[in-house]
Amino acid sequence: MQSQKRQRILFLNVPIDNVAPHDLPSVIRTLMDSQQRENIVLLSVWDFLRARKTTVYRLFVQNAALVLPISASLVHGIRFLMGEKVYKHVPFETNIAILSTVEERDRSVYLFGGTRKLLQIVESNVRQTFPSLTVVGRHAAAYKKKDEAVLLHAIKKTAPTLLLVGEGTRGRELWLAKNTEKLGSGLHLWCSDLYTVFAKKRKRPSLFFSMHNMEWLWFTVTKPFYFLRIFLFISYKIVLLITKILKKGTKYDSGSS
Repeated sequence: MQSQKRQRILFLNVPIDNVAPHDLPSVIRTLMDSQQRENIVLLSVWDFLRARKTTVYRLFVQNAALVLPISASLVHGIRFLMGEKVYKHVPFETNIAILSTVEERDRSVYLFGGTRKLLQIVESNVRQTFPSLTVVGRHAAAYKKKDEAVLLHAIKKTAPTLLLVGEGTRGRELWLAKNTEKLGSGLHLWCSDLYTVFAKKRKRPSLFFSMHNMEWLWFTVTKPFYFLRIFLFISYKIVLLITKILKKGTKYDSGSS
C-alpha cells in the first residue's frame, strides 16, 4: 500500500527511505502490522559506500524494509544530485523512537549482542525506561558455532516484535543478512553501539552536534583514527561530482509504503 509518509529513493543504486522523524512511529506500526521479517537499516555514508562495493551488504540493504540515512553527507548528496530534501535521522533518538513505538502496543524485544554483564545492565535499563515493553530474552554476542542453530531457534521461538542486534556480533549487521530467514517474523535492527550507550559506558554525540551535522567533529576528537576516513569521504565527493557532470545515477523508486 502506497503512503506519503515514506518515499524510497534509489541513490546511486542504493535504496534510501525518506521519512520525516515525526512520521517514523506510523511507519514502524505499519511494519509491525505486516507480520513479516522486516530488517531496518540506519545507513551512514560509510555504509553507503560499502553497499556500493560489497555484494552481500548491498543485497542486505536492498532487501531491507526501511533504510534511514543517519549521515548529513548522504542528505547533502541527494540534494546535490536531485535538489530534493531528505530527512536525516539521529541514531540514538531513532532507536528510542522505535522502542517507544513497540512499547505502545505492549509488544516484545529480544536483546542480542554485547557481553553478558553489559546485557544485564541494558535489560535493566530497558525495563525501567520502557515498562510496558516485554524483554523475552537476551544472549551475548559470543557463542560457539555449533550452538548457532539452537540460538536461532530460541530467538524464533520467543517471537519478539523487535530483535536488537548489538556490538560484538560476529559479522555485525551481516549476521542479520545471513540469518534473517531463520529468525521468524518481526522487526530486526542492527543497533551498533546502542548497548554501551544505554548502559552509560560510552558517550554519544550531543543533540547539538547531531542537529548541526557536526558528528564528524565529535568522532574526530573522541576517536582520532576516525580522521583516516577522510580518504573515503573524498572518494564519495568525487563520485557525486562525476555523477552530477554525467547527469545520471539517481532516481525515485516506484515502491513506497
